[in-house]
Amino acid sequence: SGASEEVAPPIQQCFMVPKKEINMVSDMAKWKRSQAYADYMGFILTLNEGVRGKKLTCEYKVSEPIEKLVALLNTLDRWIDETPPVDQPSRFGNKAFRTWYAKLDQEAEKLVSAVIPKHLADAAPEVAVYLKESVGNSTRIDYGTGHEAAFAAFLCCLCKIGVLRVDDQMAIVFKVFNRYLEVMRKLQKTYRMEPAGSQGVWGLDDFQFLPFIWGSSQLIDHPSLEPRHFVDEKVVNENHKDFMFLECILFITEMKTGPFAEHSNQLWNISAVPSWSKVNQGLIRMYKAECLEKFPVIQHFKFGSLLPIQPVTS
Repeated sequence: SGASEEVAPPIQQCFMVPKKEINMVSDMAKWKRSQAYADYMGFILTLNEGVRGKKLTCEYKVSEPIEKLVALLNTLDRWIDETPPVDQPSRFGNKAFRTWYAKLDQEAEKLVSAVIPKHLADAAPEVAVYLKESVGNSTRIDYGTGHEAAFAAFLCCLCKIGVLRVDDQMAIVFKVFNRYLEVMRKLQKTYRMEPAGSQGVWGLDDFQFLPFIWGSSQLIDHPSLEPRHFVDEKVVNENHKDFMFLECILFITEMKTGPFAEHSNQLWNISAVPSWSKVNQGLIRMYKAECLEKFPVIQHFKFGSLLPIQPVTS
C-alpha cells in the first residue's frame, strides 16, 4: 500500500480485553475470517514469491527504512552484550532476559519512531506493540512461533503505513528478517530461553517457522540442491550462507545432539519430499494449521487499526 497521512488511534485503545483477545472456539473462526489474518497471510505469501529462487548473497535494493530497521536490530543485539546472564540455580530461563526486555519495553516507541517518518509519528505506539511482542515472553522467558509472527506483523504494519514498499521485498526477508533471526538466536543461546508451545520432536523447530517457508522458496528450481541434501552436513556447511533454510538446519545441529532423524523428525521426513516447490507448499499448509490456527500460539496476537479483527472486506 502507499503511504497514508491518516493514522488511527494507538493500538492499546483497539485491543479486546486482556486474556479475551481470542476465545478458544468461536473467536478462532473470527480470527481466520479477519482482515488481520488476510493481510498477514497475504504479506507472508507475497514475500514467499519475492525471494523465490534467490540467494541471500544476491544483489537487491536496500532503502533507507531497511537500513534503519537493521540499525534497530543492531541496538537490540548490543543490549544483549550489555546484559550478561546472571548466576542462578536453574539452567534454563536466565532472569537477565527480564532486564534486557525491560529496556526494550521502555525504548520500543523511540526505536520505532526512528524508523518511520514524522508525518506517521502517531502510528509509533501501535507498531511498537508488535516489536515488543516479537522477542519472547519476559515472565516465562520463552520464545516461539507466536513471537516470530509478531515480528512479521511488525513488518506488515510498516508496509501498510507505507514505510516499506513493494521493491523492499527481498531486503525485508534477506536483510531485516535474517538479522532478526540472528538476534533471536543470540537471545535464545545467551538467556537459555525455553521454546514456547513447542511440540518437541513432532514440531518442525523449537523456535522458528517462517525461515523454513521463505528458505524453501529460495531453493525452488535450484540446479543441484534437492530436499534430500539438507541432511548432509557437508552440503549445509558449504551453502548455509546463501539459503535461510540451511542456516536453520545449521543452528539446529549446533544446538542439538544425537541423530538428526531423532531430534528433528519432521524435518527428516521433509527431506524425502521430491521437490522444493512441494516442500514450500506443504510448509505453508503446515504453518496455517500448526501455528496460525492453534490457540496456544495465536492467543496473544494483538489487533488494532492496522491489523483489525473485523471480518475481511476485500
